[in-house]
Order: sequence, then C-alpha cells, then structure tokens
Amino acid sequence: MPTAILADRAIIDVSGPDAEHFLQNILTLDLDALGLDEAKPGALLAPQGKIMFDFLVSRSGDNALRLECRADIADDFVRRLMLYRLRAKAEISKQDQPHIAVTWQDDSAASHSDSTVRDSRFQQPVFRHYGTAPTPGASEADWHAFRIDNGVAESGSDYALADAFPHDVLLDQMGGIGFKKGCFIGQEVVSRMQHRGTARRRVLLVSAASGLPAPGTELRADGKVLGTLGSVDGSNGLAIARIDRVKAALDAGSAIIADDVTVALAIPAWASFTYPEATSAEDA
Repeated sequence: MPTAILADRAIIDVSGPDAEHFLQNILTLDLDALGLDEAKPGALLAPQGKIMFDFLVSRSGDNALRLECRADIADDFVRRLMLYRLRAKAEISKQDQPHIAVTWQDDSAASHSDSTVRDSRFQQPVFRHYGTAPTPGASEADWHAFRIDNGVAESGSDYALADAFPHDVLLDQMGGIGFKKGCFIGQEVVSRMQHRGTARRRVLLVSAASGLPAPGTELRADGKVLGTLGSVDGSNGLAIARIDRVKAALDAGSAIIADDVTVALAIPAWASFTYPEATSAEDA
C-alpha cells in the first residue's frame, strides 16, 4: 500500500448555499455527477477553450466543495474564482498548510468519510487523503512514476496552462467535461471539438530502451515535430503529440526520436480514442 505526501498541492474551499451552482456554471465537469466519496478532474477555461487552471474536486460537507490544485497556482485560482463569483452566496478560501497524501494499489484505503476520496482518473484504486492519512511509505517520485505509467497528465509536469485544450490532456476521457450539463466558460469551443471529432493532440505513453531525455524535448519523425515530451521516469514518460502525425509515422515505418533516443508511443489502455484512419489534409 504505497502512500506519499504531496507537498506541492493546495486546497481551495468553496462553501455556501450557492457554492455548487456557482462552480457548475463555470467549470468543465458536471458536479451533478460527483459522488460523495470521489475526486474528479476538471478545469477552469479561458473563453477560447484553453485550460487556465486544472484541479481535482470533491465534496467536503453540506454545500461545500474542495478544489485540490498545484500550490503555485492556488492564489491566482482563488482570485479568478472571486472575479466570477459576483453575487453568488459562496465563500472561497485557500487552506493554510493543508495535509494532502495519496495511496495507490490498495482498496483497503477506501473510506466513506469526506477526508478520503477515490481519485476517479485511475482504473486502479487510488485515494486522496485530506488530513489524516496512512503512514507514508513512498516518495512523490514513486507517485509520479505510477501516474506516468497510467497515462495521467498534470499541468506543470506535462503541459503549460493556457497552452492546452481539455481534449489534449484527456479530460474528455476521464469524466472531466460535462458535455450534457449546459454552458460553462469555454464550452462552445470544447463542444465543437467533441462533435466534429477534431481533437488531434493527445496524451500518449512514451517508452524507450534507455533513459528518456528531459521534459520539453521534441518528438520527431522524418524531420517533422510530432509533439513534446512531458513527465519522465527513467525510460518511461508521457507526451502530448499530434496523433495524426504519429499515425503517419507508424504507417510509414519511420523512427520516432526524442533527441537521439528512439521511442515507442502508445495510447493509454483505458482511453477510448484511437489513431485517425487517415492523416489530415495538412499532413497528407
């Protein structure tokens, strides 16, 4: 039962009679589908549809929700939420020195209390602990290795905020977008990508026979840029890549390289998207 303390995370509390309605109108995910004992991914978008803030959201009591995000973006996230709150009866505050831990690969960590919730991004049992947690026996590096193996991308490590659409980072694959809930900020762009099937940048698993180069290294085939390497753990990593260009390289039998390292790319096993049948007109 590996458990790690996550020192680089923060918690924002949103509570009050209008808290859920307020968040439902601006965030990507459908809060009506959020259970009592789960944490779901979501994002606050710019009107142009790109991710401004990513987070996990869970319930922390009556009329209260907990947003877990990167510590370095928490203050800006609070300010943005305050800007959108207007007259809604909702209190927004960042917790001081929150205790956040994660346990994976063990169902015994499950709890029906609002301080331990299941991280719904993973097919395997993964639990977030807010407050009391099992004794840590793993490092943050161990946790990120597990996250990489499971194809779960996070901002900072895998992509820059304001530089990715929700489809790029698989929020559409893991319940992070409420396509049927109605309007939210950036909804028109996201819905158009969904209905037209135009999502071409996707998170892929990266592997190599030797150690991968540093995050940010371009993936190339036949001189063409396919994408960019994100999180790395030895010979395994994540990348956000153009799947139409990856498909063209695979069909041509071209080597895909990161610097001088030959890599293999794969769609995460849990994802439902596939490589396109044919390349786009741009790449034909």
